[in-house]
This record gives sequence, structure tokens and C-alpha cells, in this order.
Amino acid sequence: MKTKHTFTVILFTRKSRSNPKQLSIYVRITINGKRSEISLKRNIPTKDWDNNKSRGRGSSQKIRTLNTYLDEVYNRLLECQKELLAEDKFISSEAIKSRYLGEDDNSKTLRELIAYHHGNMAFVLKRGTMKNYYTTEKYLYKFLLKKRRLKDIYLKQLNYEFVTDFEHFLRNYRNSKKQLMLSNNGVMKHLERFKKMVNLAVKLEWMHKNPFNQFQLKYHKYDRAYLTERELKLLEGIEFKSERLQRVKDCFVFSCYTGLSYVDVKELTEDNIVKGIDGNYWIYTKREKTDERVKVLLLPKAMEIIKKYRGLQEKDFMDGLLPISSNQKTNKYLKEIVASCGIHKNVTFHVARHTFATTVMLSNGVPIETVSKLLGHSKLTTTQLYARVVETKISEDISNLLNKFKEKNKTDLIEKV
Repeated sequence: MKTKHTFTVILFTRKSRSNPKQLSIYVRITINGKRSEISLKRNIPTKDWDNNKSRGRGSSQKIRTLNTYLDEVYNRLLECQKELLAEDKFISSEAIKSRYLGEDDNSKTLRELIAYHHGNMAFVLKRGTMKNYYTTEKYLYKFLLKKRRLKDIYLKQLNYEFVTDFEHFLRNYRNSKKQLMLSNNGVMKHLERFKKMVNLAVKLEWMHKNPFNQFQLKYHKYDRAYLTERELKLLEGIEFKSERLQRVKDCFVFSCYTGLSYVDVKELTEDNIVKGIDGNYWIYTKREKTDERVKVLLLPKAMEIIKKYRGLQEKDFMDGLLPISSNQKTNKYLKEIVASCGIHKNVTFHVARHTFATTVMLSNGVPIETVSKLLGHSKLTTTQLYARVVETKISEDISNLLNKFKEKNKTDLIEKV
């Protein structure tokens, strides 16, 4: 069966507008009668052009160089047509022209991908998450400049070697004081964000091979810090003359008894406090990070702190329900606070969330499914990262088990008698 599809590439000239004795060289791509032309930005004297061969006439070095270039252009256009066929894409003269000029999706660059990702995700991801992507972007550009001596790279040039080299760069990156900047998990987080951007490129068909296919992200598992019951009591019992320290301590303790993150405490208002049908007061809010609805019973300790600061909003120009400082200052003041209590742990505000899950909830027999709901997690596996069965709880459970065995043995003896 004969095909009606036709494909031709010819080289031709036009008289130069600036010099009548010169010819400007063009290439024309024709598919099914539809043409696209490309100026090759080359000129040749009229007397040196052979119309029959569509090449320069003569054997001078200049003519030989020109003819070699024209052969390369011709062959590259044939390759572009083969590439589009192999990719099962629509074949047209414009498509071949775009592929040749590097203007089609196959010639997208890393900077174009990052710009597309940030432009679209800025309205989907939270501000804090986007901030992390901007940091990953900076590391990528530093890597390109220092290790590849490039400002940009085509996506089709990204391969497994690029990923592993970037990983090595991150692991060995040092600041101006020659200090290593990233831990293993910090490196993995940047690679995870880079991988998500590459996955987007694959979905958009800007890339046909994913360089992360053979690469495995390897996180180190760490025990997440939390306060024990004794440490939490120590913290609750201490009073500070410094108002800034006292307020940070109160906000931290509040989070220990509600499980709310820093940003969720900061956004808390009087409207979030609702009296339930059970007669108790509850916090009704939505997690800033996941948009998950959260309902948390206001335990007595948390309620005391709300009452302490209730009515001070207008006086102290507080925006929310509690007088919380910036995240950076809060974490700085917490180091002073825990040192004053004799607690030797690296405590950040997020430790309060871990304390709520472990010490306040799980250690007191609250099921992990309930804790997951209170924390506003969409997956139980996320809660399991926070959850620990502390030694005292294990001891208590084993003791209860032994008592049950003893009771069972007594019953068996009585029955035998």
C-alpha cells in the first residue's frame, strides 16, 4: 500500500539584501506539501554556489568548512524526523524545525522546569514548603556552576550520574566557615524535592527517561525528641521573671497538651474555641500544613493557659489567642528555658507535638488511631513516626499481664480443689 506522506529537506539560497554579490543560505523542510524554512545565517559569494549540488563550489578551506556544516544540518534534520517518529509524536515541518532549533518540549532545560514547577505549585503548596523548594533550587544552581561550569542544562542531559554527583555535592557542601551544612536526611530531602520536579517533567513528556529510576533515597531513622512526664512537670513548675521566657514557656506547654504545631498555635483565635455537646471545650481548627480538620479536647492545663492570656489581645496587640513570638525567637528562647530546668535535650517547638503524642496520649493508653486524628494526620504511618511506647508503659503493661496470669493460676487451683 502506497503512502501519501512525503518528507524532503533541501538547501537553497536567496539574494542577500545587504550585498547583491552574496547569497544567503536557507534550508527548507517539506512534509505533505507544507513547508518550514530556517535561515542558516551563512552567506556565500554568488559565483561560489553550485545550484545543482546545493553546496559551495571549490576546494578552498572556507568552502570545505561550509559544506561540512551544511551536511551536518541536513543529517541533523533527518535525525529530528527519526526522533519524532520513535517518540510517536505528530510529524510536521514545524515540529521538525522546532526540534532542530531546540524549541520543542524535548529541548526544555532545568531552569525552565524549575520555573514551571514553582509557578504552578506556589498556589498549591504551603509557603513553608515552597521555601524549601527555593533552597533546593539554589543548591542545584550552585552545583551546575561549580561542578559543571554551566548556568543551565537540557533535561535530556539529566542522568543517573547527574543525580549521584549532585548527592555528593550536597554531602560535602560547606559554608564560609568550612562547616558541613547538611546531614544525611537533609541531603535526602533536597534530592526528594528534585525528584518530584523531575517526575513532573516526565509527566509533561519533557523527559523520556527518569534519572531517579535506579536511585534510592535512604533516610536515617532517628528517635524524635520528646519530654518525659518528669521533664514536662519540671517545665510546668518553673516560673520566669522574664516575660518573654514565660510566654514562650506557656505557649510550649499549651502545645504539649494540644499537639498543635507552631503555625497552628500562632493562627489560633477565640473563634476556634467551641463548647461541645459533652459540656467540654474543644479546639476546632484546620492544620495549616495539610488542611486536615482537627478537633482537640482542651485539657485542664491548656485551658489554664488560655484563661491566663484571655483579654490581653487588645492590650498587647496580640494577633492570635496566645502571645507567641516568631518561630526563630521561640526556638532560641526554648534553649534558655530547658537549660534552666536542667533538661539536656535539643528542644524546639516541634518537640511539644512529639510530647503530646507520646507522653500525654500514648503513655496514658490513648489508642494510636485517636492520636492520629488529634494530630490531624491523613495517614496512620505518619503518626507512627511520633509514637513511642515508653519503658514505663511497657513495664505497666507487662505487670498487668503478670497479674492476669496470677489470677488465672489461682482460679485454676481453686477449680482443681
